[in-house]
Amino acid sequence: QVQLVESGGGLVQAGGSLRLSCAASRRTFSSYGWFRQAPGKEREFVAAISWTGGSTYADSVKGRFTISRDNAKNTVYLQMNSLKPEDTAVYYCAAGGVFSVVGTNYDYWGQGTQVTVSS
Repeated sequence: QVQLVESGGGLVQAGGSLRLSCAASRRTFSSYGWFRQAPGKEREFVAAISWTGGSTYADSVKGRFTISRDNAKNTVYLQMNSLKPEDTAVYYCAAGGVFSVVGTNYDYWGQGTQVTVSS
């Protein structure tokens, strides 16, 4: 059974940094995505990375967040710098065969990790 296990969330002050990790068990996926959901809001796309390392970002995080992957470790990362209170959310990693900004195109999801940015 495939599992995605996220780690690295926590509480940080505005302007600080966090790095999220997502380890996939049993296999390497073609594409990974990071999504987030704040209280009372719908899930939104954050970043995605393809097998070849191509990436795309939501406008709200462009220039501050960086997605990367280590295929040897079946792991995807999200480096988050210059964090803002509006980045507060539960962050989810997703994996699948399609490089996409749409959550329904991913086959597997992690359990989520909380990121809280204080002002």
